[in-house]
Parts: sequence; structure tokens; C-alpha cells
Amino acid sequence: MASPAAGGVVIIGSGLIGRSWAMLFASGGFKVKLYDIEQQQITNALESIRKEMKSLEQSGSLKGSLGAEQQLSLISGCGNLAEAVEGAMHIQECVPENLELKKKIFAQLDRIVDDQVILSSSSSCLLPSKLFTGLAHVKQCIVAHPVNPPYYVPLVELVPHPETAPATMDRTYALMKKIRQTPVRVLKEVDGFVLNRLQYAIISEAWRLVEEGIVSPNDLDLVMSDGLGMRYAFIGPLETMHLNAEGMVSYCDRYSEGMKRVLKTFGPVPEFSGATVEKVNQDMCMKVPDDPEHLAARRHWRDDCLMQLSKLKHQMQPQ
Repeated sequence: MASPAAGGVVIIGSGLIGRSWAMLFASGGFKVKLYDIEQQQITNALESIRKEMKSLEQSGSLKGSLGAEQQLSLISGCGNLAEAVEGAMHIQECVPENLELKKKIFAQLDRIVDDQVILSSSSSCLLPSKLFTGLAHVKQCIVAHPVNPPYYVPLVELVPHPETAPATMDRTYALMKKIRQTPVRVLKEVDGFVLNRLQYAIISEAWRLVEEGIVSPNDLDLVMSDGLGMRYAFIGPLETMHLNAEGMVSYCDRYSEGMKRVLKTFGPVPEFSGATVEKVNQDMCMKVPDDPEHLAARRHWRDDCLMQLSKLKHQMQPQ
């Protein structure tokens, strides 16, 4: 376990993602400073973290080897940016997904940090070349995109700026491993990174299948949750190919013509509007009404499922 003496972590922004990052870093034994522009937001965030950690401890789902009180003692709030970043080894920005706002934050940080700290953004889709170009400390900048909710879904996409130093990628990768996340190296920036490009490809074809009257929205979701998703919870699409024949070469020999034939029938990018939105919304609201109370309850159920799946995956790791 990392020692707090190894250097602290600063979280910029105390919303849902910022709070999750704070909990993850504390679970690894790191001192965490949570920065926000309003003291009340910091107070609310710390109270929310306390409740969640206590609940996780009671259910036996708290991460790390320290108890909830020990982890909570590592997290403090700070309303002064210069004070917050002093002595930090890693800064994780978690402000809303707005390019100008993020650029403003990184410009402020650029003026006050040293040449050692890593400047990391949680952005889900803004390219590093848009976020970091022109900064004096650009070599120390990287995107570390978590998957919502980060405490239960371990993947973190590490995306470099063209000028990011290899050491920045290596240090961030090692830090993510220390807090038991699953980092992946995106070797060069691409719009949407990797996770969202795959997600959007699935959403796009799902939408077309519903729009063309081939399957209902609920049955479409079942194809994923009780079909592909069960497989993909443990292995990815490439290993699936490898296992579904006598290896990858065999799979491509056997199925490439069929794949190409089907792929050529895919339609244009959907508009995600009009009658199909109404149809999909109607089916989704039959399952989960879209008022805040029902949505929150369903998210809580989802997070509990993810927690149980995470435990199972940990037990099922190949020896």
C-alpha cells in the first residue's frame, strides 16, 4: 500500500466523479485534497463521501486495506488552489465537460505547479491536443478517463497529448495500478477515445435495429444484458473471436466473409430524434420511470450489481 508520505493527490472539482476519485486514492493510502470554488460544495462532498464509505464498509465492499475512518482521515477539503496543489504529485481535474472551463483550470495550474506533478484530466471526450496545447508543463499532462461509476468500474483510459512525456504515461499507469484501477494505454489521441467509440458503435446499430422495426427496445437490451454482455464482462471481442474457433486465424478464415457481408448492410449514422426517441423512451420508462426517484433507485441497483460483478471477476481471475 502507498504511504501518504509518497506525495499527495489533488482533486479539482467535488462532483460525482471527483468524489469517486477521492475515495479511490484514499483507498490506496494517499492523502487527498479536494478543491472546489465554493466551501459549501466541499462540505457537501466530504459528507457524501463519509456516508458512502461507511455504507461500503458495512456491506463489506470498501476498497483497500484501511478502514473507513482511516481512509476518511486522508481526505480534506481546500478552497485555495495554490495551497491545495503545494507538494502534490498528481492533480486530477474533474470539472464539468466544458472545454473552455477545463482550459482555464489547466492554465491556472500551469502557472503554479512545479516540473514534477502530473496534470491529469478526467475528460470523457475532449482531446488532449485541445486541452493542453500551449501549456508550459504540457509534457506532464495526460487524460485519465474513468468509467462512470469509477468506484465500481475499474477501467481508466490514459490518453497522451502528442508532447506528453513517456514518463508521465508510465507514472500515471503505475498510480492507477496502485489504487487497483485497470489502466489502458491509448497510444495516440482519437475522438471519443476507445471506450466511447466502441459504445457508440453499439448504440448506433442498436438504434438502427429498433428504428427499422427489427426488434423492440426491451428485447434489444436483453440481447446485450443476457447475451453479449455476459461474455464481454470477462473477455473482450478479440479474445471472444480467438476462443470461438481454433484461434484467431481460424476464426477469420471461417467467418470473415460473413462479417463483411453483414457489415456492408449497416445503415448511416442515426439522427437519434423523432419517432424512434419516443418509442425507445416509452419502453424505457415502462421499465424505469424517468423521474429522479426511480432513476436514482435503478442507478443504486446498477451500482450494487457492478459491485457484486467486480467481486466475482476478482475471484475468477485466471491463475
